[in-house]
Amino acid sequence: MKPPYQITNEILALIASISEKIGEINATHLQKAPATLRKSNRIKTIQSSLEIEGNTLSVEQITDIINNKRVLAPQKDILEVKNAIALYDDLNQFNPRALNSFLQAHKILMHGLIDAPGKIRTKAVGIVKGSKITHVAPPGEMVKALLNDLFAYLKNGKDLVLIKSCVFHYEIEFIHPFIDGNGRMGRFWQTLILKEQYPLFEYLPIETVVKRRQIDYYKALSISDKSGHSTPFIEFMLAVIEESLEELLTSQNTSVTSVDRISLFKQKIKDAPFTRKDYLRENKDISSATASRDLKEAIEKKLLNKTGDKRVTVYNFL
Repeated sequence: MKPPYQITNEILALIASISEKIGEINATHLQKAPATLRKSNRIKTIQSSLEIEGNTLSVEQITDIINNKRVLAPQKDILEVKNAIALYDDLNQFNPRALNSFLQAHKILMHGLIDAPGKIRTKAVGIVKGSKITHVAPPGEMVKALLNDLFAYLKNGKDLVLIKSCVFHYEIEFIHPFIDGNGRMGRFWQTLILKEQYPLFEYLPIETVVKRRQIDYYKALSISDKSGHSTPFIEFMLAVIEESLEELLTSQNTSVTSVDRISLFKQKIKDAPFTRKDYLRENKDISSATASRDLKEAIEKKLLNKTGDKRVTVYNFL
C-alpha cells in the first residue's frame, strides 16, 4: 500500500530546483569532489546525525577516532561513532529496497548499544520529549507488516526517487521499528536511496542542515503525525536537500586532481581492464594528454598495471 501524502505546489517547485542544481553540479563535475573533501563531508554527516540524537563528540574528536587517536569521551558516545563510521564505510554494500539489508545496517549501527540490534521490536513504544508523549508508535505486532509494505513501495512505487526517499524517512520515524536508532536509520537510508540514482548524495552532508534546523525537523514530523500524511515532512526534507546542494554549489571551489580522477574511476570500474579511451569517456572534461599523464602517474605510484603498447594498451588496477 502506498503511504499517504499529497503533491503540493511547494513540492513541485522544490523538485524542479533540486533537479536544476543536480544538473549544474554534474555539469561542473562538483560531484567528483577531492578525496579530502569527501572525507570531511562524511565526518560532518556522522557528527551531525549523532548529535541530533544527543551524542557529544565533535568533528575533531570523530576525526581523531578515524585516525586511531585516543579520545576522552563517554564510552557510549565513542561506540556510537565507531559504529556509524563502520556503517557509512559499508554504504555501497546495502540494497536500499531490501528489508534484510536494512536490518543488517541497524545491527552494525547499534552493535553493543542495545539488546538484539537489527531485530524488529515486538513491544509497544512511545516517544517522550520532556514530560510529554509526542508520538505513540504502531503496536509491535504490526511493525513487520508495515515494513514489508514500505519496502514494497520502495521497490514497486512509481514516485520520483526524491519523494520516495522523504516518504521512507518519515515512515521509519512513524513506524519506529526498533527500540533505538530509528532517526539515524531514517537519515542513513534516505541517503542510500538517493545515492543509487544520484551518486553525489553519498558525500553530501544533508544531516548538517537537518541539525541546524533541528527544531523545524521535529516540527515537520509532528505536523505530519497530526495530519495523518507525510506531506509536511516531504516539503521540509526537500528544502533541506535543496539547501545542501546550494551550499555545495556556493562553497565548492576546489579543482579535481589526477589522484581524485583515478580514485573515482577505480570505484566505478573496479577490477575490470580498461583503455585510455574508457578513461576519457568517464572524464570528458580533460584532454588526451591529461589522461595519459593521469595513467602514467598511477603506474608510477603502483596503482595501475599496464600491458600492450600505444593503441592496444590495456590497464588494470592493482
